[in-house]
Amino acid sequence: MADPSSYRPKPGEIPDSPGVYRFRDEHRRVIYVGKAKSLRQRLANYFQDLAGLHPRTRTMVTTAASVEWTVVSTEVEALQLEYSWIKEYDPRFNVKYRDDKSYPYLAVTMNEEFPRVQVMRGHKKKGVRYFGPYAHAWAIRDTVDLLLRVFPVRTCSAGVFRNAARTGRPCLLGYIGKCSAPCVGRIGAEEHRALAGEFCDFMAGRTGTHIRRLEQEMTRAAEEMEYERAARLRDDIEALKKAMEKNAVVLADATDADLIAVAEDELEAAVQIFHVRGGRVRGQRGWVTDKVEEITTGALVEHALQQLYGEETGDAVPREVLVPALPDPVEPVQEWLAGRRGSGVSLRVPQRGDKKALMETVQRNAQQALALHKTKRASDLTTRSRALEEIAEALDLDSAPLRIECYDISHLQGDDVVASMVVFEDGLARKSEYRRFQIKGFRGQDDVRSMHEVITRRFRRYLAEKERTGEWADDGDGPLADGLTEEDGRPRKFAYPPQLVVVDGGAPQVAAARRALDELGIDDIAVCGLAKRLEEVWVPGDDDPVVLPRTSEGLYLLQRVRDEAHRFAITYQRTKRARRLRSSPLDDVPGLGETRKQALLRHFGSLKRLRSATVDQICEVPGIGRKTAETVAVALARAAPAAPAVNTATGEIIDDTDDTDDGAPGVTGVPGEPVPAGAPEERRGQET
Repeated sequence: MADPSSYRPKPGEIPDSPGVYRFRDEHRRVIYVGKAKSLRQRLANYFQDLAGLHPRTRTMVTTAASVEWTVVSTEVEALQLEYSWIKEYDPRFNVKYRDDKSYPYLAVTMNEEFPRVQVMRGHKKKGVRYFGPYAHAWAIRDTVDLLLRVFPVRTCSAGVFRNAARTGRPCLLGYIGKCSAPCVGRIGAEEHRALAGEFCDFMAGRTGTHIRRLEQEMTRAAEEMEYERAARLRDDIEALKKAMEKNAVVLADATDADLIAVAEDELEAAVQIFHVRGGRVRGQRGWVTDKVEEITTGALVEHALQQLYGEETGDAVPREVLVPALPDPVEPVQEWLAGRRGSGVSLRVPQRGDKKALMETVQRNAQQALALHKTKRASDLTTRSRALEEIAEALDLDSAPLRIECYDISHLQGDDVVASMVVFEDGLARKSEYRRFQIKGFRGQDDVRSMHEVITRRFRRYLAEKERTGEWADDGDGPLADGLTEEDGRPRKFAYPPQLVVVDGGAPQVAAARRALDELGIDDIAVCGLAKRLEEVWVPGDDDPVVLPRTSEGLYLLQRVRDEAHRFAITYQRTKRARRLRSSPLDDVPGLGETRKQALLRHFGSLKRLRSATVDQICEVPGIGRKTAETVAVALARAAPAAPAVNTATGEIIDDTDDTDDGAPGVTGVPGEPVPAGAPEERRGQET
């Protein structure tokens, strides 16, 4: 725990101008990003008596080891830079709203020749029109199913579309009238695009025009005694009205607005957003955050606006945003929103009428979301805390291991030896910090030696990072060292030590891991191993294992960590093995790309025939010059000839004359295709 006075800037160093500041910890990680109208006044608040600080602010300043700042011209620039740095550094003490799901959108791919209607999640793509977000994907599909009767736009995937075009037969939706079947030419590209445009207009809220047009066509068909067509139009109108009923009118003046409500207590806050377009609720989403600093409702709203509109432009930012409290000051935020939209944005608190009533509804949703989150998290936090406490007690640790790293070795009969490192923080997987290793120090099967190498490499990198960042410097300047760049705040590989290292194995693997740490002079990291056979926990130097009860939450957590490391390692090993089995001597020829390799194999029929060809014969292949032909001939001459295949049922050696030989040792098949499961190499040995 650091003393804030040890890194407090000297009087007069901090400028009295707008800017953004960053607090870093002893490992140079950015742990907090903030903005200020006056950097001098804002930072002075952090370096007062610790007893006068809010508990969360006190934790932040005592965790930090340094502070730095960047001066900007205006508060709007400060707002933009703060948002960019929060996205880049992911600081632990900043307000970060977490989605418990990726909300689905109804998307129309107007960037394609034949636009497609589909459900989409994740980042938005250029040229695609989005509607939503919706709480559930089934709600989108129900709406689309109703609208396809009136707007029969394509919904099939690219593969289905190509297959229908090739066979000349549309899919089922084309037969039942819910697709205009552009794949078989029933409708042209321009007509289909116009149909997709009408679909988008209806979803955007311009519903009255389409219904009036259909009603006029229905009346005209009835007058002309085309009763079947009139009946179809009547059913189309009913389908559209039914789709509209799913989004009831909430604002009579056809307003486009987003309503944001916040429910909070001392520890957490929940945000709910209703997206109103054309007076109807078109989408809803919600976030929850930990309040890791003392923060007002207006500041929570400001962070919500940053996350909601930070990546949006144009009409995605509505003309009106209604909030429960205004940020202080409100002008920079309003100017920033107007810049994202390209025109003015009204940011205000509703005072009366329908908008205030709707805001109360959004507020109730936020309160319910916070209550539900607390109910779920209470059980989850209790379980994880108990598991970590049980592990600490069983291994006689000073404190609960908040960061656990687990290592596993995987190979196939000593070939393609790899290792994995998985990371769990606070009992949850942190997949962004997973790492993979190839064993380079030796060849063959030796799990103990492999474990020693992996632990040595991982923690040698950790020590190198400590030395590079100056944490060992004794010149009195603390953790700041010459040559540090802006990149130092980003998460780096192997930069942070765990409190506990878990290895997949028994006493030999544990002893190897402990020996590797001792050789590096690291004595403050605990080590244990989890053996698969009896799920025993081994610790260094003990002849007998630690046996945790089968119902122990600590044992469950260790098993999850071990199983995740095993999964990650074996996935990498299989990928590496598949790549090796698909390899060819041609892969080592410099300057020979995939296209020319395939041309050579097509010309000669097999790698065996190519190997026996002369340089002049190789030059006959289009695109192959004499220098390249000579290089290919030399590479093939150096490569060992393919081993003969063996019939495993009879022991008979099969003459290798197959024209599709790809040159992989002992395996025949089409070049570039995966090896069949029954290939001889695949059946020897067991994955570990």
